[in-house]
Amino acid sequence: MKKFDKDRLILGFAGPVLALVVAVVLTTVVLLVSGSDPFEPYRIMFESASYVDVQVLIVNQAGTYYLAALAVAVGFRMNLFNIGVDGQYRLAAMMAALVGASVDLPGPLQIALIVIVAMLVGAFWSGIAGILKTTRGVSEVVSTIMLNSIATSLVAWLILPKNFGVQPAGSNNLTTGEIPESGWFPGLSMGAEAGEIYGFTFVAAACGLIYWFVLGRTRFGFDLRATGASETAAQASGVDAKKMILTSMLISGAVAGLAGMPTLLGDTHTYSLDFPTGIGFTGITIALLGRNNPLGIAFSALLIAFLDKASASLDQYGYEKEIATIMQGLIVISVVVSYELVRRYGIRRQQQKVGAELAAGGALTTEARPQNDQTEKEGAAL
Repeated sequence: MKKFDKDRLILGFAGPVLALVVAVVLTTVVLLVSGSDPFEPYRIMFESASYVDVQVLIVNQAGTYYLAALAVAVGFRMNLFNIGVDGQYRLAAMMAALVGASVDLPGPLQIALIVIVAMLVGAFWSGIAGILKTTRGVSEVVSTIMLNSIATSLVAWLILPKNFGVQPAGSNNLTTGEIPESGWFPGLSMGAEAGEIYGFTFVAAACGLIYWFVLGRTRFGFDLRATGASETAAQASGVDAKKMILTSMLISGAVAGLAGMPTLLGDTHTYSLDFPTGIGFTGITIALLGRNNPLGIAFSALLIAFLDKASASLDQYGYEKEIATIMQGLIVISVVVSYELVRRYGIRRQQQKVGAELAAGGALTTEARPQNDQTEKEGAAL
């Protein structure tokens, strides 16, 4: 049985907890400097989150965030920084909506087609960055940022009425047309007033389990993590590092494509100009805060979703709802700083343990030496 490592557990929780504490303290300071009550906004948000309808909104938003964060985490475990999740997510959602609105298959087939298209488009868009990195050495950070801009322009062009877009009568909005009801993913009703939890939120939870199993319990996951830790060492053990880089980028993009499905299949049933944006960048925050652990990412997604939805009522009490945005930004900064502090402390702690073990081993050797000398003398006398 594997020995329980208390220090590792403490260090694992120390980073996120320290980041949250620092973010709350700094947000409180911002409120004080602005002349506002530093504690009232927190009370308002917690009170707002006590209502069932807000709780449903939080859970639904967390499902979307969770998928985006998993897409980022796959890259992180490979030591890749996929900043293009937002572009992959939006382009995938739009293409899936276009395909879904153009066909009308029986329910399961319609949903399966939409989901597969979303995954393929996300994987294709992310794969471009993977190919550029493996064949030309282009940093995935640079290529995915550029691909985000290209995706934004491509979506804007595709949704024009002269191409594939539809402009509803009396509206300035542009959509891809509505997906037939056979393509709506059924949800869990929480009552007439509360609404329903998106059915795809449970699919997101299942994706977390798959992520945990594949990366932590399979040979492929071991090779992926080993390549992320050291490409040269992985190659020396027979792993094709370039293949692993491309594969991880494809998987990351495919999961990013799924991030739009809770909203598309559970709420809007179409892609339009007001479809949520910035999901990919929020996913980076959540993956960092959750330390790429599926359970940690889940709690982080719920926290960020709570800040998003519970802060909506702040303006009714004279507070700016951007307080939650400030806190999210401070969490990002705090995560980077706190994790570095925890890492350095962990290294010092490990050095101290090794030093103590070496000292203990030296003391045992010293104690044993007189006994050995006595035994040698007795042997010589005989």
